Amino acid sequence: MCYNAFDCLIAQARVERGSSGGNTVRPELRSKYDRLLEVLRQTGGVLVAYSGGVDSTLLLRAATEAIGAQALAVTVTSELYPQQEVEEATRIAASMGARRRIIETDEMTREQFCENPPERCYYCKHELFGRLRAIAEEEGLPVVADGSNADDTSDYRPGMKAARELAVRSPLREAGLSKSEIREISKEMGLPTWDKPSLACLASRFPYGDRITPDKLEQVRAAEQALRDLGLRQVRVRHHGQTARIEVEEDALPALVDPKYRRRVVEEFRKLGYLYVTLDLEGYRSGSMNAPLGVDGTPAPDDNA
Repeated sequence: MCYNAFDCLIAQARVERGSSGGNTVRPELRSKYDRLLEVLRQTGGVLVAYSGGVDSTLLLRAATEAIGAQALAVTVTSELYPQQEVEEATRIAASMGARRRIIETDEMTREQFCENPPERCYYCKHELFGRLRAIAEEEGLPVVADGSNADDTSDYRPGMKAARELAVRSPLREAGLSKSEIREISKEMGLPTWDKPSLACLASRFPYGDRITPDKLEQVRAAEQALRDLGLRQVRVRHHGQTARIEVEEDALPALVDPKYRRRVVEEFRKLGYLYVTLDLEGYRSGSMNAPLGVDGTPAPDDNA
């Protein structure tokens, strides 16, 4: 028997997976999910900025449950995201029966973006959210929502300023859901993104002040794909001129120093134009290019000054 919408979704997912196991989801997560549904119902209609990642997929799934055709998924295609991500997002949204649209953006025509200042994400998100707001008005949807979660206040995120200025809401954060909780709920619902690696736009691979160009973006994209072709999942190639700094999860570090894989990686990266290929011993961490900045985006003080 289903006692609430969350339990029903989990039961349905288990039937589809051929499993009849007991409900292992913590009560507090059921409560948060119900809160998410209520937030979405109260919108009266929502445009979801949909990337196909773990966060926005759960948000879209909840929106289609809460308000059905009053939810619209809008996915962006641009040079900043691999095309396969757009295709995967489209497939997932279609599998949910969600209404969906794809729009194209061209960040490389904007000098403020290409200069790559610390507030780069603000300029990018402000234009994007402005376009989404226009589509929402065209569709008669009162709310534009993104997939920010309760953990997203712990790092420097200038895009959140743009969201505030354009009244973009973050229902996952409003429901108090963290990234790990979103993954847990997604797994129980049978969503294919529950264990999907985090994905950030390719512009995040460059030190602030290093001009972004289409050639550099393609170099980074190809380098990361070469690592994924080895079976690695969570990868970042940070671009430092002629040097590539590879970040992978800690348990993947031994594989990259194995002679067989190490030689292959070096060979592939040299073909792409990197003179030096390095492995970051600290491993993957989100927002590592923000390390030189303070929490407000200004240069952090020099402890040795």
